[in-house]
Amino acid sequence: MNELKMNVPEESTALRRKVPSKSLLLAVCAAGIGGTFQYGYNISIINAPTKAVQNFINQTWTERYNTEISTQVLTLLWSTIVSIFTLGGLVGASVGGTLAIRFGRKGTLLFNNTFALLAALFMGLSYPSSTFELLIIGRFLTGVNAGIGICVQPLYIGEIAPRALRGAMAMGTSIFITGGILTGQVIGLNELLGKEEYWPILLSTICIPAVMQLLILPWFPESPRYLLIDRGDDVACNKALMWFHGPDKYHGEKEDMERERVSAIGIKPKKPWELFTDTSLRWQLLTLFVIHTSQQLNGINAIYFYADYVFTQAGIPADKIPYATVGTGACECITALTCGLLIESLGRRALIIGGYSLMSVCCVCFTIALTFQESSPWVPYLSMICVFAFILSFGLGPGGVTNILTTELFTQTNRPAAYMIGGSINWIAFFFIGMIFPFIVNGLKQYCFLVFLVICCLVATYIFFVVPETKNKTFLEIQSEFYSKKKLIAANGTEGPLLSTPM
Repeated sequence: MNELKMNVPEESTALRRKVPSKSLLLAVCAAGIGGTFQYGYNISIINAPTKAVQNFINQTWTERYNTEISTQVLTLLWSTIVSIFTLGGLVGASVGGTLAIRFGRKGTLLFNNTFALLAALFMGLSYPSSTFELLIIGRFLTGVNAGIGICVQPLYIGEIAPRALRGAMAMGTSIFITGGILTGQVIGLNELLGKEEYWPILLSTICIPAVMQLLILPWFPESPRYLLIDRGDDVACNKALMWFHGPDKYHGEKEDMERERVSAIGIKPKKPWELFTDTSLRWQLLTLFVIHTSQQLNGINAIYFYADYVFTQAGIPADKIPYATVGTGACECITALTCGLLIESLGRRALIIGGYSLMSVCCVCFTIALTFQESSPWVPYLSMICVFAFILSFGLGPGGVTNILTTELFTQTNRPAAYMIGGSINWIAFFFIGMIFPFIVNGLKQYCFLVFLVICCLVATYIFFVVPETKNKTFLEIQSEFYSKKKLIAANGTEGPLLSTPM
């Protein structure tokens, strides 16, 4: 009986370590609703009003110049409205790390809502003022908002999370991205705000998450790690730790922070270009480039950008396509939640390698299904299953683990700059895939997904041989693993790949 009584507290303590506190969960929600939720929401929200906005541009042009707009100019203006979001995202990602150092993680997230509110105002006024240029300005500002959010929110969540729950907590970033995508798809249905006359309201709804964050986030503390290491405010750090973890459970986290603070004494937060000159970070930076580039070039955004095309090729009736698109968003959202439950038990490597491997299989199956889609009436539906399986595989690994690795591969003084670099790579690749995918489709037809097959296979191979497991390790322990790899390479007298390096 005594042994049983002694085991009960131990089991409950272990359980508490595996389950985040209510304060932590609420903090993740407060950061996510105005952070990466906006990124996902703005990716999907622009698809529904395509024809309505093009009609508005045509009507405005005719009223101004007494002539109808040419097809080429209309296409150019619409493409600008869609793609300038990525340019704004690149600008936001480029300044997000600097703002996070100067104003703090929480302060930057709050300030970032200014861009969303201005964007909502401009896009809402575009129709009554007959000024389509306001749509371009508004979309640029939404991009800036999304770029800063996707850079700073993972920083905040990764720094407030306890080591044992860092992966699961950081999945909040992906959950809110996929939640934003799904919400945008649902709001854009004809039954809600998808009708032609509602498009100004639809595009202005981005103000709602911004207002919610401005009301909720101020009640939560700043990142304890930022307060201690960047600001040197030990008192505020202790208060924040007690708020997040409780007065009797924060000491272990404080010890980890103190060790990192001691190692960072006399070292100022680095700028992005300073990371490139630091040879000790060579493999971390290469990994950052690989995982962020592949996150955009693996085919997932091509499916969302050109969902109608993919489902049309798969033989889905035109009136069912919007609902099939909502299904893809729901599929990825559910998978992100599943990944959050699995990441602390299976680890980062298993999920991301497994995700890319399954995506490779899906690319092969999808290509075969498209090639033979006219041979039988059930084959187009097999193609659709392949699309959903691809999205499931993405959400299971790359969609969730990429941002977690960005947090874990770098220490406090390097992390904001790393997020600026990773975010910039992400947005450049995002723009690149949006530009080249139509040409890939026209040139390769049903074999277009073979390009993504090659990318997925290469990335899975790279991660298998190069990236160590980071689960339940301190940032200093992860950094030392990369240092040991570098020393091993130097001892072998080569700067080649780490293919022979033991993991």
